[in-house]
Amino acid sequence: MKVVLAEFVAAAAEPSQYLVGTLPEVAFVGRSNVGKSSLINTLVRRKSLARTSQTPGCTRNILFFNINNKFHLVDLPGYGFAKAPLSERRKWGPMVETYLKERETLRLVIFILDVRRDPSVDDLNLINWFCFYNISFVFVLTKIDKISKSQVSVRKRRIRELISMTQEPEMIPFSAKTGEGKEQIWKAIKDILT
Repeated sequence: MKVVLAEFVAAAAEPSQYLVGTLPEVAFVGRSNVGKSSLINTLVRRKSLARTSQTPGCTRNILFFNINNKFHLVDLPGYGFAKAPLSERRKWGPMVETYLKERETLRLVIFILDVRRDPSVDDLNLINWFCFYNISFVFVLTKIDKISKSQVSVRKRRIRELISMTQEPEMIPFSAKTGEGKEQIWKAIKDILT
């Protein structure tokens, strides 16, 4: 996809702060420091549209990015370990759950997993929650440049086994460093938006 406009438009901590309108949305979820912001930046070919950090828990609100005035990419706070006050982290779960469950313009969730790590209990719970609420999602396995191609295949099989869904989930291997997988992710987004 050719991105001619990619801009930050809003940060929200509660539904009253969400964008008003009818543009479709694609949200990004995953553990803290799994590479959500790097993935967004790679997709739109911008170095710092979505803020990245080595410190887990950098994204603390729901962030909305306007893409070509056609749809929004939505960066959600990560779950799991984060260097943020406990009181703040406790707000993230309900904030994200409310967005995912009630947002009528949400069309797809990009569920991000680190290819080097087994899915956590939080990951598995969220997968089950998506299936229960019939929320469309695809898996993106990040950081594939940190292991060999043969290891990527092994890890992909292992993650698929641990997830054990009734349907074979789509899993797109991705590297923010090389851009590998970017076109497949855009295809998944375009397919759901058309």
